[in-house]
Formats: sequence, C-alpha cells, structure tokens
Amino acid sequence: MSAKQATAVLVHGAWADGSSWRPVIQRLQGAGIDVMATQLPLTSLRDDVEVLERALDRVDGPVVLVGHAYGGAVNGEVCSDKVRALVHVAAIAPDEGETVMAVFSRGAPHPMAPALAPDGHGGIWLPHEAFAHAVAPDAAPEVQQLLAAVQRPIALSCITTPVGRPRWHDLPSWYLLAEHDRMIVKDKQAFMAERMRATVIRRPVDHTPSLTAPDAVVDVIQTALRTVH
Repeated sequence: MSAKQATAVLVHGAWADGSSWRPVIQRLQGAGIDVMATQLPLTSLRDDVEVLERALDRVDGPVVLVGHAYGGAVNGEVCSDKVRALVHVAAIAPDEGETVMAVFSRGAPHPMAPALAPDGHGGIWLPHEAFAHAVAPDAAPEVQQLLAAVQRPIALSCITTPVGRPRWHDLPSWYLLAEHDRMIVKDKQAFMAERMRATVIRRPVDHTPSLTAPDAVVDVIQTALRTVH
C-alpha cells in the first residue's frame, strides 16, 4: 500500500476532542492523505476503546493509528487488524497490567503541572490556568482560553483501569517526544518510548504539538504512513 492508500486515524487525549487535531488534519488532507479524527467519550477506558473500534470499522484499508497523551493508552487496546503502525505524540503507553495513572505518576511531576483530582461525579477537570501553564504554553492566549472553555472531563475509570497486552508489542511504533512537555515530562516519555522500542523523534515542543507544532506531528505521521504495505 502506498501512503495515499492508508488512513491516518487520530485519537485525542484527555480534556480535548477531535478538533484538537485541526491543523494536523488540514496538512494531511493537503498532502492527499485520508484522515479521520475520533471523538472519545472519556467515560471509561472500555467505552473509549469501543468507540475507537467502531470508527476503525468505517475505514477501508490499512490504518496508522495516532494517539496524543491518554489517546496512546486507548490505541494500545484496540484489536482491529487494520492497524499496521502506531504513532505516539507525547503519549501515555501503559504496559500489560498497568494503568494510565501509574505511568503518568511515575517520577516527579513538572512544577507547573496541575494536581489531578476527581469531582463529586468522578470526573477530572483541569483548572483554566493549566492550559496556559502546562497543556499548551506555546499556544496563543486566545487558543489557551478556548481550550480551557471547551475542555471535557475525563472519568477516573479511564486512568485507573489496567490495560491488556498493548499493540505496541507487535506493531512498529514511532514516538514524538515533546522535550518541553510540562504534563508528561520528557523522562517519562523516554521511558515509555524505550520499552516499546519505538523510533523516537525528539522535538522542542510543548504537550500539545498538534496545535502548537503541527508540522512536526505531520512529519512523523507521514514517515509512519510510508512504511505501511
């Protein structure tokens, strides 16, 4: 298969939706690449995996699955044989039996990272200032304010459910390591990328390069697409 015959399926992280990939989508479509962005409910890890599986059912042909942050854990759980390669963008990648929270909490957090705690309904929200301080510090202020205004809570069960054997054990993987990430510091990213034996691309970008450095994200996706046969 050529790159144009494969589809890039983009999976967002916590507190976001598929629109967080907009600059990446525009660039991929401009390059003639088929692309789909999912809309995870963020209600449980199992719910999110089911929604992603249904989205993959709609794709004809092979897929390169791209996950940002929490989306990396969701991608690892899918069973579809259409998935031929994985791209991790500052992503969480638990191993079998681990939870997202266990990996996220590994080591010391960045001093600008927000504390996470569920509300009375089991949903985890970010304080508005976290989007400027940690989520997308390289974005324009109006973008940071928009991200804060439209954020979607992630359920506690999304990050406390142990995962099965992740697909990265069996598929070629790429990891865009965000060196300026304040949500998932670079040492955590390096640990995950090394144990999955991913091809690592380091860039001086923040936690949300899909918005603040989309060309870097697109370059990695296109590299992965070229390997799909």
